[in-house]
Amino acid sequence: MLGLMQDWPLLCHRIIEHAAKYHGTQEVVTRSVEGPIHRTTYAEIHARALKVSQSLERDGIKLGDRVATIAWNTWRHLEVWYGIMGIGAICHTVNPRLFPEQIAWIINHAQDRVVMTDLTFVPVLEKIADKLPSVERFIVLTDKAHMPETTLKNAVAYEDWIAASDGKFQWKTFDENTAAAMCYTSGTTGDPKGVLYSHRSNVLHALMANNKDALGTSATDTMLPVVPLFHANSWGIAFSAPSMGTKLVMPGPKLDGASVYELLDTEKVTHTAGVPTVWLMLLQHMAANDLKLPHLEMVICGGSAMPRSMIEAFLNMGVEPRHAWGMTEMSPIGTVAALKPPFGERTGEERLDVLQTQGYPPFGVQMKITDDAGKELPWDGKTFGRLKVSGPSIAKAYFRVDSSILDEEGYFDTGDVSTIDAHGYMRITDRSKDVIKSGGEWISSIDLENLAVGHPAVAEAAVIGVFHPKWDERPLLIVQLKQGQQATREEILKFMDGKIAKWWMPDDVVFVDGIPHTATGKILKTALRDQFKSYSLPTAAA
Repeated sequence: MLGLMQDWPLLCHRIIEHAAKYHGTQEVVTRSVEGPIHRTTYAEIHARALKVSQSLERDGIKLGDRVATIAWNTWRHLEVWYGIMGIGAICHTVNPRLFPEQIAWIINHAQDRVVMTDLTFVPVLEKIADKLPSVERFIVLTDKAHMPETTLKNAVAYEDWIAASDGKFQWKTFDENTAAAMCYTSGTTGDPKGVLYSHRSNVLHALMANNKDALGTSATDTMLPVVPLFHANSWGIAFSAPSMGTKLVMPGPKLDGASVYELLDTEKVTHTAGVPTVWLMLLQHMAANDLKLPHLEMVICGGSAMPRSMIEAFLNMGVEPRHAWGMTEMSPIGTVAALKPPFGERTGEERLDVLQTQGYPPFGVQMKITDDAGKELPWDGKTFGRLKVSGPSIAKAYFRVDSSILDEEGYFDTGDVSTIDAHGYMRITDRSKDVIKSGGEWISSIDLENLAVGHPAVAEAAVIGVFHPKWDERPLLIVQLKQGQQATREEILKFMDGKIAKWWMPDDVVFVDGIPHTATGKILKTALRDQFKSYSLPTAAA
Protein backbone atom coordinates (compact mmCIF):
# COMPACT_ATOMS: atom_id res chain seq x y z
CA MET A 1 0.00 0.00 0.00
CA LEU A 2 1.28 3.48 -0.92
CA GLY A 3 0.76 6.61 1.12
CA LEU A 4 -1.78 9.22 0.12
CA MET A 5 0.49 12.28 0.08
CA GLN A 6 0.79 14.75 -2.77
CA ASP A 7 3.33 14.13 -5.49
CA TRP A 8 5.36 17.35 -5.20
CA PRO A 9 8.70 17.05 -7.02
CA LEU A 10 11.69 18.43 -5.14
CA LEU A 11 12.89 20.95 -7.76
CA CYS A 12 15.62 23.54 -7.18
CA HIS A 13 13.65 26.48 -8.59
CA ARG A 14 10.95 25.89 -5.97
CA ILE A 15 13.53 27.21 -3.46
CA ILE A 16 13.82 30.66 -5.07
CA GLU A 17 10.05 30.71 -5.61
CA HIS A 18 9.62 30.16 -1.87
CA ALA A 19 12.23 32.84 -1.05
CA ALA A 20 10.50 35.36 -3.33
CA LYS A 21 7.03 34.63 -1.97
CA TYR A 22 7.76 34.50 1.77
CA HIS A 23 11.06 36.42 2.09
CA GLY A 24 10.75 38.68 -0.95
CA THR A 25 12.17 41.81 0.67
CA GLN A 26 15.18 40.03 2.17
CA GLU A 27 18.40 41.52 0.83
CA VAL A 28 21.11 39.98 -1.30
CA VAL A 29 24.16 42.26 -1.14
CA THR A 30 27.13 41.94 -3.52
CA ARG A 31 30.53 43.53 -3.96
CA SER A 32 30.19 43.67 -7.74
CA VAL A 33 32.94 42.76 -10.18
CA GLU A 34 32.65 46.32 -11.54
CA GLY A 35 33.36 47.67 -8.03
CA PRO A 36 30.32 49.19 -6.29
CA ILE A 37 28.20 47.44 -3.66
CA HIS A 38 24.95 46.22 -5.26
CA ARG A 39 21.72 45.56 -3.36
CA THR A 40 18.79 43.47 -4.52
CA THR A 41 16.15 41.17 -2.99
CA TYR A 42 15.00 37.59 -3.35
CA ALA A 43 11.87 38.82 -5.16
CA GLU A 44 13.98 40.66 -7.74
CA ILE A 45 16.37 37.71 -8.17
CA HIS A 46 13.37 35.44 -8.79
CA ALA A 47 11.92 37.85 -11.39
CA ARG A 48 15.22 38.16 -13.23
CA ALA A 49 15.89 34.40 -13.04
CA LEU A 50 12.62 33.93 -14.96
CA LYS A 51 14.00 36.26 -17.63
CA VAL A 52 17.15 34.11 -17.77
CA SER A 53 15.03 31.00 -18.36
CA GLN A 54 12.97 32.77 -21.02
CA SER A 55 16.13 34.02 -22.77
CA LEU A 56 17.77 30.58 -22.69
CA GLU A 57 14.67 28.97 -24.16
CA ARG A 58 14.62 31.65 -26.87
CA ASP A 59 18.22 30.66 -27.69
CA GLY A 60 17.20 27.01 -28.07
CA ILE A 61 18.47 25.69 -24.74
CA LYS A 62 16.34 22.77 -23.57
CA LEU A 63 16.03 20.04 -20.94
CA GLY A 64 19.39 18.36 -20.30
CA ASP A 65 21.55 20.92 -22.13
CA ARG A 66 24.62 22.09 -20.27
CA VAL A 67 25.21 25.81 -19.60
CA ALA A 68 28.56 26.75 -18.06
CA THR A 69 29.18 29.57 -15.60
CA ILE A 70 32.66 30.92 -14.87
CA ALA A 71 31.92 33.54 -12.27
CA TRP A 72 32.39 34.89 -8.76
CA ASN A 73 29.74 34.93 -6.02
CA THR A 74 27.39 37.71 -7.18
CA TRP A 75 23.67 38.34 -7.50
CA ARG A 76 23.87 37.79 -11.26
CA HIS A 77 25.49 34.38 -10.76
CA LEU A 78 22.62 33.45 -8.42
CA GLU A 79 20.06 34.58 -11.02
CA VAL A 80 21.53 32.50 -13.83
CA TRP A 81 21.94 29.57 -11.43
CA TYR A 82 18.18 29.33 -10.89
CA GLY A 83 17.32 30.43 -14.43
CA ILE A 84 19.30 27.57 -15.95
CA MET A 85 17.83 24.93 -13.63
CA GLY A 86 14.28 26.28 -14.02
CA ILE A 87 14.01 24.94 -17.57
CA GLY A 88 15.66 21.62 -16.79
CA ALA A 89 19.03 22.64 -18.22
CA ILE A 90 22.17 21.84 -16.21
CA CYS A 91 24.14 24.59 -14.50
CA HIS A 92 27.80 23.64 -14.93
CA THR A 93 29.95 25.74 -12.58
CA VAL A 94 33.54 25.87 -13.87
CA ASN A 95 36.44 26.67 -11.55
CA PRO A 96 38.31 29.63 -13.09
CA ARG A 97 41.40 28.89 -11.00
CA LEU A 98 42.18 25.86 -13.14
CA PHE A 99 44.72 26.08 -15.95
CA PRO A 100 43.20 27.24 -19.28
CA GLU A 101 43.85 23.79 -20.77
CA GLN A 102 41.88 22.17 -17.93
CA ILE A 103 39.01 24.62 -18.38
CA ALA A 104 38.86 23.76 -22.08
CA TRP A 105 38.94 20.02 -21.32
CA ILE A 106 36.09 20.32 -18.81
CA ILE A 107 33.86 22.47 -21.07
CA ASN A 108 34.41 20.04 -23.94
CA HIS A 109 33.76 16.98 -21.80
CA ALA A 110 30.54 18.52 -20.48
CA GLN A 111 29.60 19.60 -24.03
CA ASP A 112 28.45 23.01 -22.81
CA ARG A 113 26.34 24.96 -25.33
CA VAL A 114 26.54 28.36 -23.63
CA VAL A 115 29.17 29.92 -21.36
CA MET A 116 28.25 32.71 -18.93
CA THR A 117 31.31 34.55 -17.64
CA ASP A 118 32.31 37.42 -15.40
CA LEU A 119 34.43 40.22 -16.88
CA THR A 120 37.47 38.85 -15.03
CA PHE A 121 37.62 35.70 -17.13
CA VAL A 122 36.96 37.07 -20.63
CA PRO A 123 40.71 37.16 -21.50
CA VAL A 124 41.16 33.53 -20.39
CA LEU A 125 38.19 32.38 -22.49
CA GLU A 126 39.38 34.34 -25.53
CA LYS A 127 42.60 32.31 -25.51
CA ILE A 128 40.79 28.95 -25.55
CA ALA A 129 37.55 29.82 -27.40
CA ASP A 130 38.72 28.24 -30.66
CA LYS A 131 39.17 24.95 -28.77
CA LEU A 132 35.51 24.88 -27.57
CA PRO A 133 33.51 23.51 -30.52
CA SER A 134 30.28 22.86 -28.56
CA VAL A 135 29.95 26.45 -27.29
CA GLU A 136 27.49 28.48 -29.37
CA ARG A 137 27.65 31.78 -27.51
CA PHE A 138 29.17 33.64 -24.57
CA ILE A 139 27.16 35.83 -22.19
CA VAL A 140 29.21 38.33 -20.18
CA LEU A 141 27.73 39.00 -16.74
CA THR A 142 27.78 42.80 -16.94
CA ASP A 143 25.90 45.75 -18.46
CA LYS A 144 26.37 47.61 -21.72
CA ALA A 145 28.51 50.32 -20.10
CA HIS A 146 31.11 47.79 -18.89
CA MET A 147 30.94 45.34 -21.82
CA PRO A 148 34.44 44.95 -23.31
CA GLU A 149 35.26 44.50 -26.95
CA THR A 150 35.78 40.77 -27.33
CA THR A 151 36.42 38.11 -29.93
CA LEU A 152 34.16 35.63 -28.09
CA LYS A 153 31.54 34.04 -30.33
CA ASN A 154 28.10 35.77 -30.31
CA ALA A 155 29.07 37.58 -27.12
CA VAL A 156 26.42 39.74 -25.46
CA ALA A 157 26.17 41.73 -22.23
CA TYR A 158 23.95 39.91 -19.72
CA GLU A 159 21.76 42.93 -19.00
CA ASP A 160 21.08 43.46 -22.72
CA TRP A 161 20.40 39.74 -23.17
CA ILE A 162 17.73 39.48 -20.43
CA ALA A 163 16.24 42.88 -21.34
CA ALA A 164 14.86 41.23 -24.49
CA SER A 165 12.63 39.00 -22.29
CA ASP A 166 9.57 40.23 -20.40
CA GLY A 167 9.76 37.61 -17.61
CA LYS A 168 6.24 36.34 -18.25
CA PHE A 169 7.41 32.77 -18.06
CA GLN A 170 6.52 29.67 -16.11
CA TRP A 171 9.17 27.29 -14.91
CA LYS A 172 8.95 23.67 -15.96
CA THR A 173 7.88 20.67 -13.92
CA PHE A 174 9.77 17.42 -14.40
CA ASP A 175 11.01 14.40 -12.49
CA GLU A 176 12.92 15.41 -9.35
CA ASN A 177 15.76 13.06 -10.34
CA THR A 178 16.43 15.22 -13.42
CA ALA A 179 20.00 16.52 -13.53
CA ALA A 180 20.25 20.09 -12.20
CA ALA A 181 23.91 21.00 -11.80
CA MET A 182 27.39 19.78 -12.53
CA CYS A 183 30.77 20.34 -10.92
CA TYR A 184 34.07 18.72 -11.89
CA THR A 185 36.47 17.51 -9.24
CA SER A 186 39.91 19.07 -9.53
CA GLY A 187 41.74 15.91 -8.62
CA THR A 188 45.52 15.91 -8.32
CA THR A 189 45.74 12.77 -10.46
CA GLY A 190 44.07 11.94 -13.77
CA ASP A 191 41.44 13.95 -15.62
CA PRO A 192 38.81 15.90 -13.67
CA LYS A 193 35.59 13.96 -13.09
CA GLY A 194 32.08 15.37 -13.54
CA VAL A 195 29.71 15.11 -10.57
CA LEU A 196 26.11 15.43 -11.75
CA TYR A 197 23.67 16.62 -9.08
CA SER A 198 19.92 16.09 -9.36
CA HIS A 199 17.16 18.49 -8.30
CA ARG A 200 16.22 15.99 -5.58
CA SER A 201 19.76 15.66 -4.24
CA ASN A 202 20.24 19.43 -4.10
CA VAL A 203 16.96 20.09 -2.27
CA LEU A 204 17.60 17.29 0.23
CA HIS A 205 21.12 18.62 0.77
CA ALA A 206 19.71 22.10 1.48
CA LEU A 207 17.46 20.61 4.15
CA MET A 208 20.49 18.84 5.66
CA ALA A 209 22.53 22.06 5.61
CA ASN A 210 19.76 23.93 7.44
CA ASN A 211 20.06 21.56 10.38
CA LYS A 212 20.91 23.59 13.51
CA ASP A 213 23.98 21.42 14.04
CA ALA A 214 25.13 22.04 10.45
CA LEU A 215 25.07 25.54 8.88
CA GLY A 216 21.89 26.33 10.79
CA THR A 217 20.94 29.82 9.53
CA SER A 218 17.46 31.33 9.76
CA ALA A 219 15.56 34.31 8.32
CA THR A 220 17.04 36.49 11.08
CA ASP A 221 20.64 35.62 10.12
CA THR A 222 23.06 36.98 7.53
CA MET A 223 25.36 34.57 5.65
CA LEU A 224 28.50 35.50 3.75
CA PRO A 225 29.67 32.56 1.60
CA VAL A 226 33.34 33.19 0.88
CA VAL A 227 33.41 29.68 -0.57
CA PRO A 228 32.65 30.17 -4.28
CA LEU A 229 29.61 28.89 -6.15
CA PHE A 230 32.04 26.86 -8.29
CA HIS A 231 33.08 24.86 -5.19
CA ALA A 232 30.31 22.27 -4.93
CA ASN A 233 27.38 24.72 -4.93
CA SER A 234 29.11 27.05 -2.47
CA TRP A 235 28.77 24.18 0.03
CA GLY A 236 25.05 24.19 -0.76
CA ILE A 237 24.56 27.75 0.56
CA ALA A 238 23.09 28.90 -2.78
CA PHE A 239 20.16 26.59 -1.96
CA SER A 240 20.07 26.50 1.84
CA ALA A 241 20.15 30.28 2.45
CA PRO A 242 17.25 31.21 0.11
CA SER A 243 15.21 28.27 1.41
CA MET A 244 15.36 29.83 4.89
CA GLY A 245 15.12 33.46 3.79
CA THR A 246 18.62 34.17 5.12
CA LYS A 247 20.17 37.45 4.01
CA LEU A 248 23.06 36.75 1.63
CA VAL A 249 26.22 38.82 1.31
CA MET A 250 28.21 37.91 -1.80
CA PRO A 251 31.90 38.90 -1.76
CA GLY A 252 32.52 39.02 -5.52
CA PRO A 253 36.17 38.79 -6.58
CA LYS A 254 37.83 40.43 -3.55
CA LEU A 255 38.61 37.76 -0.96
CA ASP A 256 41.52 39.41 0.88
CA GLY A 257 41.32 39.93 4.63
CA ALA A 258 40.46 43.64 4.48
CA SER A 259 37.68 43.19 1.90
CA VAL A 260 36.11 40.24 3.69
CA TYR A 261 36.31 42.09 7.01
CA GLU A 262 34.60 45.16 5.55
CA LEU A 263 31.57 43.12 4.41
CA LEU A 264 31.41 41.11 7.63
CA ASP A 265 31.40 44.34 9.60
CA THR A 266 29.20 46.68 7.55
CA GLU A 267 26.55 44.05 6.74
CA LYS A 268 26.53 42.69 10.32
CA VAL A 269 27.14 39.14 9.10
CA THR A 270 26.29 36.41 11.63
CA HIS A 271 27.46 33.32 9.69
CA THR A 272 30.23 32.86 7.16
CA ALA A 273 31.86 29.92 5.37
CA GLY A 274 35.22 29.47 3.67
CA VAL A 275 38.62 27.76 3.61
CA PRO A 276 41.40 28.21 6.22
CA THR A 277 43.55 30.47 4.01
CA VAL A 278 40.72 33.06 3.91
CA TRP A 279 40.32 33.00 7.69
CA LEU A 280 44.08 33.29 8.16
CA MET A 281 44.08 36.50 6.08
CA LEU A 282 41.07 37.80 8.01
CA LEU A 283 42.61 37.10 11.42
CA GLN A 284 45.93 38.68 10.40
CA HIS A 285 44.12 41.82 9.16
CA MET A 286 42.08 42.06 12.36
CA ALA A 287 45.13 41.59 14.61
CA ALA A 288 47.19 44.16 12.70
CA ASN A 289 44.44 46.77 12.96
CA ASP A 290 42.95 45.86 16.38
CA LEU A 291 39.53 45.14 14.88
CA LYS A 292 36.45 43.38 16.27
CA LEU A 293 33.43 41.60 14.74
CA PRO A 294 30.69 41.89 17.37
CA HIS A 295 27.91 40.53 15.15
CA LEU A 296 29.71 37.39 13.91
CA GLU A 297 28.41 34.21 15.58
CA MET A 298 29.73 31.32 13.51
CA VAL A 299 32.58 30.55 11.09
CA ILE A 300 32.27 27.35 9.07
CA CYS A 301 35.64 26.14 7.83
CA GLY A 302 36.27 23.37 5.30
CA GLY A 303 38.35 22.49 2.27
CA SER A 304 41.33 21.58 4.46
CA ALA A 305 41.94 21.16 8.17
CA MET A 306 41.50 24.19 10.44
CA PRO A 307 44.61 24.59 12.62
CA ARG A 308 44.03 24.37 16.37
CA SER A 309 45.45 27.88 16.78
CA MET A 310 42.80 29.23 14.39
CA ILE A 311 39.97 27.48 16.28
CA GLU A 312 41.30 29.03 19.49
CA ALA A 313 41.53 32.49 17.91
CA PHE A 314 37.86 32.45 16.92
CA LEU A 315 36.77 31.11 20.32
CA ASN A 316 38.67 33.99 21.97
CA MET A 317 36.64 36.38 19.79
CA GLY A 318 33.38 34.85 21.05
CA VAL A 319 32.75 33.21 17.64
CA GLU A 320 31.79 29.55 17.26
CA PRO A 321 34.16 27.84 14.80
CA ARG A 322 32.68 24.81 13.04
CA HIS A 323 34.96 22.44 11.27
CA ALA A 324 33.21 20.89 8.27
CA TRP A 325 34.24 18.13 5.92
CA GLY A 326 32.82 17.03 2.61
CA MET A 327 33.52 16.46 -1.06
CA THR A 328 32.26 17.57 -4.46
CA GLU A 329 30.81 14.06 -4.73
CA MET A 330 28.77 14.68 -1.55
CA SER A 331 27.12 17.98 -2.60
CA PRO A 332 29.35 18.53 -0.47
CA ILE A 333 28.50 18.34 3.28
CA GLY A 334 29.61 15.14 5.02
CA THR A 335 30.20 16.11 8.65
CA VAL A 336 30.15 19.22 10.84
CA ALA A 337 31.85 19.54 14.24
CA ALA A 338 29.00 20.85 16.36
CA LEU A 339 29.19 20.09 20.07
CA LYS A 340 26.64 17.55 21.28
CA PRO A 341 26.20 16.04 24.74
CA PRO A 342 28.40 15.30 26.62
CA PHE A 343 30.86 17.72 24.96
CA GLY A 344 28.95 21.00 25.21
CA GLU A 345 30.17 21.72 28.73
CA ARG A 346 33.82 20.98 28.08
CA THR A 347 36.33 23.82 28.18
CA GLY A 348 39.96 24.49 27.35
CA GLU A 349 42.00 21.79 25.62
CA GLU A 350 39.21 19.20 25.89
CA ARG A 351 36.84 21.48 23.98
CA LEU A 352 39.50 22.14 21.34
CA ASP A 353 40.06 18.39 20.94
CA VAL A 354 36.42 17.94 19.85
CA LEU A 355 36.26 21.08 17.70
CA GLN A 356 39.38 19.98 15.82
CA THR A 357 37.65 16.81 14.59
CA GLN A 358 35.70 16.96 11.34
CA GLY A 359 32.53 16.27 13.34
CA TYR A 360 29.60 13.93 12.78
CA PRO A 361 27.18 13.61 9.85
CA PRO A 362 23.71 15.13 9.62
CA PHE A 363 20.79 12.81 8.85
CA GLY A 364 21.21 11.87 5.20
CA VAL A 365 24.87 10.80 5.38
CA GLN A 366 26.03 7.36 6.52
CA MET A 367 29.68 6.53 7.21
CA LYS A 368 31.92 3.56 7.81
CA ILE A 369 35.66 2.92 7.93
CA THR A 370 37.22 -0.22 6.46
CA ASP A 371 40.61 -1.78 5.91
CA ASP A 372 42.03 -2.21 2.41
CA ALA A 373 40.12 -5.49 2.03
CA GLY A 374 36.77 -3.82 2.81
CA LYS A 375 36.39 -5.19 6.35
CA GLU A 376 34.63 -2.74 8.69
CA LEU A 377 36.78 -1.33 11.49
CA PRO A 378 35.78 -0.30 15.03
CA TRP A 379 34.65 3.19 16.06
CA ASP A 380 37.17 3.61 18.88
CA GLY A 381 38.71 6.95 17.87
CA LYS A 382 42.08 5.27 17.31
CA THR A 383 41.76 2.78 14.46
CA PHE A 384 42.58 4.31 11.04
CA GLY A 385 40.53 3.16 8.06
CA ARG A 386 39.33 4.09 4.60
CA LEU A 387 36.35 6.43 4.99
CA LYS A 388 33.28 5.42 2.95
CA VAL A 389 29.92 7.20 2.71
CA SER A 390 26.40 6.75 1.36
CA GLY A 391 23.30 8.92 1.13
CA PRO A 392 20.78 10.61 -1.21
CA SER A 393 23.10 13.54 -2.04
CA ILE A 394 26.18 11.42 -2.76
CA ALA A 395 27.33 10.47 -6.26
CA LYS A 396 26.90 6.93 -7.57
CA ALA A 397 28.80 7.51 -10.84
CA TYR A 398 30.70 10.19 -12.76
CA PHE A 399 29.40 11.93 -15.89
CA ARG A 400 30.25 10.01 -19.07
CA VAL A 401 32.24 7.40 -17.13
CA ASP A 402 30.79 3.89 -17.24
CA SER A 403 32.45 2.27 -14.24
CA SER A 404 30.73 2.10 -10.83
CA ILE A 405 32.27 4.04 -7.94
CA LEU A 406 30.41 2.24 -5.12
CA ASP A 407 31.25 -0.87 -3.11
CA GLU A 408 28.96 -3.90 -2.70
CA GLU A 409 26.96 -2.14 0.02
CA GLY A 410 26.50 1.04 -2.01
CA TYR A 411 29.18 3.11 -0.25
CA PHE A 412 31.50 5.59 -1.98
CA ASP A 413 35.20 5.47 -1.03
CA THR A 414 36.16 9.07 -0.26
CA GLY A 415 39.89 8.48 -0.59
CA ASP A 416 40.31 9.81 2.95
CA VAL A 417 41.76 7.91 5.88
CA SER A 418 40.03 8.60 9.19
CA THR A 419 39.07 7.47 12.66
CA ILE A 420 35.54 7.54 14.10
CA ASP A 421 34.95 7.57 17.85
CA ALA A 422 32.14 6.03 19.89
CA HIS A 423 30.11 9.28 19.64
CA GLY A 424 30.32 9.33 15.82
CA TYR A 425 32.92 12.11 15.61
CA MET A 426 35.10 11.57 12.58
CA ARG A 427 38.70 12.75 12.30
CA ILE A 428 40.50 12.84 8.97
CA THR A 429 44.04 11.63 9.43
CA ASP A 430 45.07 11.73 5.76
CA ARG A 431 44.23 11.20 2.15
CA SER A 432 44.84 7.52 1.39
CA LYS A 433 47.52 8.52 -1.12
CA ASP A 434 49.22 10.89 1.36
CA VAL A 435 49.38 8.74 4.48
CA ILE A 436 52.98 7.91 5.45
CA LYS A 437 53.58 4.19 5.89
CA SER A 438 56.61 3.78 8.11
CA GLY A 439 57.71 0.31 9.16
CA GLY A 440 54.21 -1.03 8.51
CA GLU A 441 52.54 1.66 10.67
CA TRP A 442 50.59 4.70 9.48
CA ILE A 443 51.59 8.30 10.26
CA SER A 444 49.10 11.11 9.67
CA SER A 445 50.59 13.92 7.60
CA ILE A 446 47.62 16.16 8.49
CA ASP A 447 48.22 15.83 12.24
CA LEU A 448 51.88 16.78 11.78
CA GLU A 449 50.94 19.76 9.57
CA ASN A 450 48.37 21.03 12.07
CA LEU A 451 50.92 20.80 14.86
CA ALA A 452 53.64 22.58 12.87
CA VAL A 453 51.45 25.56 11.92
CA GLY A 454 50.84 26.10 15.63
CA HIS A 455 54.42 27.42 15.82
CA PRO A 456 54.22 31.25 15.85
CA ALA A 457 56.70 31.64 12.98
CA VAL A 458 55.07 29.13 10.61
CA ALA A 459 52.65 30.36 7.92
CA GLU A 460 52.03 26.98 6.28
CA ALA A 461 53.38 23.45 6.53
CA ALA A 462 53.23 20.28 4.47
CA VAL A 463 54.41 16.78 5.30
CA ILE A 464 55.31 14.09 2.78
CA GLY A 465 56.77 10.63 3.01
CA VAL A 466 60.38 10.31 1.81
CA PHE A 467 62.18 7.05 1.08
CA HIS A 468 64.04 5.49 3.99
CA PRO A 469 66.11 2.30 3.54
CA LYS A 470 65.02 0.80 6.88
CA TRP A 471 61.46 2.13 7.43
CA ASP A 472 60.31 2.43 3.77
CA GLU A 473 59.10 5.99 4.41
CA ARG A 474 59.72 8.68 6.98
CA PRO A 475 58.10 12.13 7.32
CA LEU A 476 59.73 15.23 5.85
CA LEU A 477 58.31 18.54 7.14
CA ILE A 478 58.22 21.36 4.57
CA VAL A 479 57.74 24.82 6.10
CA GLN A 480 56.88 28.25 4.75
CA LEU A 481 57.63 30.90 7.36
CA LYS A 482 55.53 33.99 7.99
CA GLN A 483 56.86 37.16 6.40
CA GLY A 484 59.55 38.69 8.59
CA GLN A 485 59.71 35.64 10.90
CA GLN A 486 62.63 33.27 11.47
CA ALA A 487 62.93 29.75 12.85
CA THR A 488 65.45 26.92 12.69
CA ARG A 489 64.98 23.21 12.12
CA GLU A 490 65.81 22.56 15.76
CA GLU A 491 63.29 25.15 17.03
CA ILE A 492 60.47 23.65 14.97
CA LEU A 493 61.24 20.09 16.10
CA LYS A 494 61.55 21.20 19.73
CA PHE A 495 58.12 22.83 19.47
CA MET A 496 56.65 19.54 18.22
CA ASP A 497 58.48 17.30 20.66
CA GLY A 498 56.27 15.75 23.33
CA LYS A 499 53.04 16.56 21.50
CA ILE A 500 53.13 13.45 19.28
CA ALA A 501 54.53 9.94 19.45
CA LYS A 502 58.32 9.89 19.17
CA TRP A 503 58.22 7.73 16.06
CA TRP A 504 55.92 10.27 14.35
CA MET A 505 58.50 13.06 14.64
CA PRO A 506 59.69 14.32 11.22
CA ASP A 507 63.15 13.15 10.31
CA ASP A 508 63.98 16.54 8.81
CA VAL A 509 62.66 20.06 8.19
CA VAL A 510 63.15 22.08 5.00
CA PHE A 511 62.20 25.72 4.49
CA VAL A 512 60.65 26.94 1.22
CA ASP A 513 59.47 30.30 -0.13
CA GLY A 514 56.08 28.90 -1.10
CA ILE A 515 54.00 25.70 -0.95
CA PRO A 516 52.13 24.73 -4.15
CA HIS A 517 48.34 24.42 -4.11
CA THR A 518 45.61 22.93 -6.26
CA ALA A 519 42.95 25.14 -7.89
CA THR A 520 40.76 24.58 -4.84
CA GLY A 521 43.44 25.71 -2.39
CA LYS A 522 44.60 22.31 -1.15
CA ILE A 523 48.30 21.52 -0.78
CA LEU A 524 49.58 19.90 -3.95
CA LYS A 525 51.41 16.93 -2.49
CA THR A 526 52.21 15.43 -5.91
CA ALA A 527 54.32 18.49 -6.78
CA LEU A 528 56.11 18.34 -3.42
CA ARG A 529 56.79 14.60 -3.79
CA ASP A 530 58.24 15.28 -7.23
CA GLN A 531 60.32 18.20 -5.93
CA PHE A 532 61.79 16.14 -3.07
CA LYS A 533 61.87 12.71 -4.73
CA SER A 534 65.67 12.54 -4.48
CA TYR A 535 65.87 14.05 -1.01
CA SER A 536 68.16 12.18 1.34
CA LEU A 537 67.05 12.18 4.98
CA PRO A 538 69.83 12.62 7.58
CA THR A 539 68.58 9.43 9.27
CA ALA A 540 68.86 7.41 6.06
CA ALA A 541 72.62 7.08 6.40
CA ALA A 542 72.38 6.08 10.05
